[in-house]
Amino acid sequence: MPLTMPAISLAAVPGRRKATLETAGEMERRGFAGIYCPSGFGGMALTEALAFATKTIPFGTAIAPIYTRPPEDYAQTVAFTHEVSDGRFRFGIGISHAPSLARMGLQAGKPLADTRAFVERLRKVERIGKLPPVILAAMRKKMIALAGEVGDGMVFANGARSHMAESLAALPEAKRSDPDFFIGCMIPTCISDDVEAAKAVNRRTLTSYAHLPNYRAYWKEAGYVEEMEGVEKAIAEGRTDDVAKHLSDRWLADVTMFGPAAKVRDELAKWYDAGIRTPIIVPSSAAGNQMKAIQESFDTFTG
Repeated sequence: MPLTMPAISLAAVPGRRKATLETAGEMERRGFAGIYCPSGFGGMALTEALAFATKTIPFGTAIAPIYTRPPEDYAQTVAFTHEVSDGRFRFGIGISHAPSLARMGLQAGKPLADTRAFVERLRKVERIGKLPPVILAAMRKKMIALAGEVGDGMVFANGARSHMAESLAALPEAKRSDPDFFIGCMIPTCISDDVEAAKAVNRRTLTSYAHLPNYRAYWKEAGYVEEMEGVEKAIAEGRTDDVAKHLSDRWLADVTMFGPAAKVRDELAKWYDAGIRTPIIVPSSAAGNQMKAIQESFDTFTG
């Protein structure tokens, strides 16, 4: 059975920005399903550049934080990007996380109410042309339901594959069956014949997320109560170096992909079966930097 191509995450690290745009062109030529940019390293700027650096591939933010710019300002930018890219842009938004906001002197409010208000204000801005589809970052069921109500799609990050059926049940049936409603998931991925090394990379990547209460609450809901309670105990006792020890292999295999190329391709198929229409590879490498990880993804999915 032919492999259905995933999308891929891309960030423009300082010093490699031009090379990043060239890499985006290669992603397009190789037939990836989309390019999605995190907020770090100028994610919004990168999507504007992608409108001109690519010609056919869909792309978007995954995600842009709603508290960093007024919706009226965002509206001008995203409508421009959507128009000049001939409708290929998707505006992924989310509340971000308290530590990230604190570093910018910002504070989150009420996630559901603030997200609803942001989308309403965004759509009321006049004389900007057509807005792109609005994709809501969602993990818990109330935000998923809100995405089904006010959004054009939703995107998980580090979601548990085994929990997807229950999570997606929070969407209205009309949205679950609508192929135009975006359902994505950012999946940390490390491709290596050294399985233990790949696992270690993904575990290290996700350790910072385990420090975030909203993620722990979601993973508890997904069935990882023992792991998350262990994390919480380690944090409470000041044993932060022990957090990763509580992130079990069972949990890691449910929220990430790792191992040899053939295994990762098999795992990708399971994400589609779980209801994720657009799996988004977030590549890391056990043997190099982001560019090395992207090349490993190229070799795995298009080599």
